[in-house]
Amino acid sequence: MSDDDDTVEFARVTDPPARRARHRRAAPKARRVAAAPHRSRSIAKNAVRVLVSVTAFAVLSGTGFAWSAKVDFNNGFNRSDAIGADAPHSLGGDLNILLIGLDTRKDQNGNPLPKEILDKLHAGDSDDGGYNANTLILLHIPADMRKIVAFSIPRDSYVSASGIPGYDKIKIKEAYGLKKAATEAKLIANGEKDQLTLERAGREAGRASIVSHVRNLTGVPIDRFAEVALAGFYHLAEALGGVDVCLNKAVDDSYYSGAVFPAGPQHLNGSEALAFVRQRHNLENGDLDRTRRQQAYLTSVAKSLKDSGTLTNLGKLNELMKVAHQDVVLSDGWDLLDFASSLGAAGSIGVEFRTLPVLRYDTINGQDVNIIDPAAIKKEVRSAFGVETPSTTPARPPTSTVDVLNAGSVAGMAGQLSTALTARGYREGTVGNRGSATTTTTVTYGTGAEADATQLAETLGGLTATAGSNVAPGHVQVVLGSDFTMPDELAASAATSTAPTTVTPTTPAEPAPDTGKPITTTIGSTVPCVN
Repeated sequence: MSDDDDTVEFARVTDPPARRARHRRAAPKARRVAAAPHRSRSIAKNAVRVLVSVTAFAVLSGTGFAWSAKVDFNNGFNRSDAIGADAPHSLGGDLNILLIGLDTRKDQNGNPLPKEILDKLHAGDSDDGGYNANTLILLHIPADMRKIVAFSIPRDSYVSASGIPGYDKIKIKEAYGLKKAATEAKLIANGEKDQLTLERAGREAGRASIVSHVRNLTGVPIDRFAEVALAGFYHLAEALGGVDVCLNKAVDDSYYSGAVFPAGPQHLNGSEALAFVRQRHNLENGDLDRTRRQQAYLTSVAKSLKDSGTLTNLGKLNELMKVAHQDVVLSDGWDLLDFASSLGAAGSIGVEFRTLPVLRYDTINGQDVNIIDPAAIKKEVRSAFGVETPSTTPARPPTSTVDVLNAGSVAGMAGQLSTALTARGYREGTVGNRGSATTTTTVTYGTGAEADATQLAETLGGLTATAGSNVAPGHVQVVLGSDFTMPDELAASAATSTAPTTVTPTTPAEPAPDTGKPITTTIGSTVPCVN
């Protein structure tokens, strides 16, 4: 199926910061209860608190995880270690969670979905769809939990590829499926024939790839992730009894997504809800309007869980739990009991939904892509997440010599960057091309140049400067990979330094695509109207 038929699903799981280890006892909670029967009255009192905490958890996550005395939250989920133990993590108790909606018409073992399910989803058969990560939402929960910030990442954002053989640039949604395919091909070449082994290894590699690409794009750590595919979205929406939405205008997208709805507020069943979040045709802002629908949907799910009484109905709770265990993949180390306890203690929490900016639309190699500014995105995400960004203005004049080598960026970029840096006080060094290409821009320094290198790395979009044994003392070496985009402030410096004596009028650029204003709400509030 073409890109027009991509499916959007939702991974709707969140996890506020866990209690610090020093506040915990060494023994697991279950064992402590068993070893202290004399605390039964205290336990009964705490049970009420746990129920409240879990209710809050289900309201925020929208995944249907709910408390039952007979069900352990942490058992039954498919788990993944795709983040990796050595990956960077948030500091100070903050937590960043990536929600992944996976486009596939297969279950977690690679088996085709039943035809009766596919018919209801208006999404083609099991050979369609691929493994694109069509929904990516990066959620930030600060340690004080005063406000949750969620960034939708437009799926067609054109980013530098990393670790995917044969690709330098890709749409960010493709990072999952391309890595999965490459991993499976390598295993097959090495003699692996078991389809289940191939599927599981491929998906695990795909998860690691999408986490890595989102982390590289946004410049912030990812501490947790949750993944749900097409079947999971349908099952969860049905188990919830549908959702309430509101449309600014009537829509008819019967050919592609199956979305045919009047204007105004309305209640949608599971298949209709999927059509609502899949539609991209006949919308004023295409995919960007679809990201707003994703945000509105999450708000609606939270309100439904809070208002419908679902969380007090044991039968519905059990059904939701079964769906979650069947269709949701969680990252390792996600303790849902700690999550529920922390979130429940926080009370009502504000939520701000935002969408990463897009500079313009373009067509590259026959594909529609979103051209973005990675450096600007890093700054916006850091600012919204409350991550301190060091000043890009040097506290003292730089004294280091900067060598700039082009290893994959556009022709002439090394010279432009060197000119811009010289205008800011750095000493001009070697400028040229490096023999071997790379996708990733790096900053390394020699003895005595660490301070200047650190400052420069931040100026280039939040990069990390590292010591280089082959870099001369007093020198900083910048190697420009295919991911490099000149920061606006440096582009201005380069333009000023090389400005011609006469200026030729140019055609005004088209306005940037409208990613919309942030949607600010609270858990369980009114559902916003969208296109």
